[in-house]
This record gives sequence, structure tokens and C-alpha cells, in this order.
Amino acid sequence: MRRSLIGRTWPNVVAVVLFVFFVFPVYWMISTAFKPTKDIVSKTPVFVPLDATLEHFKTAVSVPKFWTYTANSVIVTVLAVAISLVIATLAAFAVARMRFRGRKAFVLVIMAAQMAPWEVMTIAVYLISRDNEMLNSLVPLTAFYMMMVLPFTIWTLRGFIAAVPKELEESAMVDGCTRTQAFVKVIFPLLAPGLMSTSLFGFITAWNEFPLVLIINKTDGQTLPLWLSSFQTAFGNDWGATMAASTLFALPVLILFVFLQRKAVGGLTDGAVKG
Repeated sequence: MRRSLIGRTWPNVVAVVLFVFFVFPVYWMISTAFKPTKDIVSKTPVFVPLDATLEHFKTAVSVPKFWTYTANSVIVTVLAVAISLVIATLAAFAVARMRFRGRKAFVLVIMAAQMAPWEVMTIAVYLISRDNEMLNSLVPLTAFYMMMVLPFTIWTLRGFIAAVPKELEESAMVDGCTRTQAFVKVIFPLLAPGLMSTSLFGFITAWNEFPLVLIINKTDGQTLPLWLSSFQTAFGNDWGATMAASTLFALPVLILFVFLQRKAVGGLTDGAVKG
């Protein structure tokens, strides 16, 4: 019994330690954003902001072009994720269900693209954007972000589609559906967990991307990661405004994660039994 108790206890202890280790920096960032300046610069750490204030958030959002950069981040991220999901769903269905020449090579290319460091492509993307007079434009950013998340999205959705029994699709076709209708009415609704997880990954990847926007977008085409990197220039030594800006930057990802995390849990074939 003693060994059994120890065996059950130590994984929980390790999990708690890791949780505190990873969560504390996030808590410190958020709590600092609400602290008055006197508590931030105090030599004695203030772990709980008793005199919470929103002044730092007002300072952060009042910085010139903050809302322009926010709109840029939202546009390129949402478009990149949406386009990649459409392309990846069709490509994953073809790889999982169809047999065609070059199928194995296509899968290998997807795996290689997924492992490739995308930072090495920034110079090529810069040259393409410059030659086509698209510097400081959101078009190359959207296209590049879509390519970044596309291999992972295809690979993940391929597994989800392969897990759906072929009999469900065949039954729908026997009942008079075309293959496209069978995909839309039978397979696509069962892909909700895969679509949720891949869209979350794509959103985080595109939302946080920094090297490319640093190179090709210098003015009104900037996004929030580049704007956040210049916080010292914007705020000076105002660490409260800096932490408020960081909190605002992380907030969309946290909200999306909480929302999709609940939606992504469930069986692949829930509701698939024909009534």
C-alpha cells in the first residue's frame, strides 16, 4: 500500500510543480498589468494587486496605430487559418480515401515541409514581395502564414478522416448521396475535433509570427508581435503599460483556447449511427 500511495502521489506532485513553473510567469505578467506603478517598482514583491488599476491598459491602447496593428493581426491570422483549413480538408480527404500515383511522395513532402524551419524562407519571401511591389502589404503575410500551418493541418486532418469508418460514407452513397454529398453530410461533421485543434494551432502560429513581418512590413503593415517588440520605445520604463500590452496580446489566444478546448473534446463518431 505504501508503494502504491507513493506511486500515485509523485506524478501529482510533479504535475503541480510544472503547473506552477509554467503558469507563474503568466500570472506575474497579468498581475503587473493591474498594479499601480508604486507596487511595480517596489523592492518588496507584491503578489496580489490590492489597489488594481486600469491606467496601464489605457496607456497601452492609446499608443499610435495600436488598433491598426491589431486589425492587421486579426485579418492575416483569420484569413491564413481559414484558407489553410479549406485546402487541408480537401487534400487530407484525397490522401486518406483515394489511391493515386504519387500519393506516398505527397505524404513525404508534407512531412518534410512540416519539419522545415520556415525562417530560412524569409529572404525568398522578401525578394518575391519586393519584386511584385507588395512590401508593407498583408497579402504576402497571409500567404506565408497559410503555408506555415498547411502541412500540419493536412497531416492532422488526414488522421481524423482515416479514423472515420468507410462504411458510413458507403452507406450514404448507397442511400443516393454523391461522394461530395457523403463527405459534406457524413464525414465533415465528424471532423469537428480535428478542425478545432488544427485551427487553434494555426491561430497561435500565425498570431505569434515575428521574423517575416519584421523583414517585409515596416510601416502600416505591421502586426502586434512587431509592435510589442518595440514597447521600450513606446513606453520607456513604463513596465505597467508593457505588461498591459503583453496581456492584451495574449488575451485572444487564451480566449480561443478556452473556447475550443471545450468544443474539441468528443468522439469522432458521435451521432454517426443512422436512425
